[in-house]
Amino acid sequence: MADVEHMKQLACQRAAQEVQDGMVLGLGTGTTVYYFLQELGRMVRTGRRLTGVPTSVRTAEIATQLAIPLTTLDNQPHLDLAVDGADEVDTNLNLIKGAGGALLREKIIAASADRFVVVVDASKVVTQLGERYPLPVEVVPFGHIPAIRTLEGLGARVSLRRSTDGQPWVSDNGNYILDCHFGPIPDPVALQKKLLAIPAVVDSGLFLNMTDMAIVGHADGVRLLQRGEGARTSADGGGGRPHTTRSARSSGLQDR
Repeated sequence: MADVEHMKQLACQRAAQEVQDGMVLGLGTGTTVYYFLQELGRMVRTGRRLTGVPTSVRTAEIATQLAIPLTTLDNQPHLDLAVDGADEVDTNLNLIKGAGGALLREKIIAASADRFVVVVDASKVVTQLGERYPLPVEVVPFGHIPAIRTLEGLGARVSLRRSTDGQPWVSDNGNYILDCHFGPIPDPVALQKKLLAIPAVVDSGLFLNMTDMAIVGHADGVRLLQRGEGARTSADGGGGRPHTTRSARSSGLQDR
């Protein structure tokens, strides 16, 4: 197994320790979360009672193959825990997400959960968001050209995400994704406000003040980054921090 895949697997094994019997889980999308789904599949096979709400069609397919029971937000609007990957994580636990194209559903799921835990390998930790990855922005197809012009006016180099056949890539929501290269983003809160003011923009891959814990896989173990607690090495595999309500995290954003 390549080193980076080993890091992803270690992070997901640690994330599985956050899961308790009877939980309703938000299931993220991507190559890292794949390993978390494998852990959940093993739990289900040993009799653990779990239910998941997937963030994408692809995640739903994998979960079904693993016999993980699924439901929807219509039936379970309150989630105990959401686990997902990220393209970048900064020191304030803000994220860039959306390389897999599921950013809108991922954000809805994260906002619906008592706790939002992110699993990444060590290469995804950055000082400033935008250092390594473009910022995905989901847009309504009807207005994607005006949106591109406005985003370029904000300083981004913008590319329309395309499928292997050259056609625009379409999200599970029927929208397009614009990959926006801003470079390092000094004020992601201000940028998000500008993005949401563009009429065709549905949302962006900026996840601000939403993450409770990031589990970072390294070659020799994992490190836990927790809001307000800095980083520490995981040696005990304990149950993590107490639950933080969504309202508390929202008020924290207002105080920043």
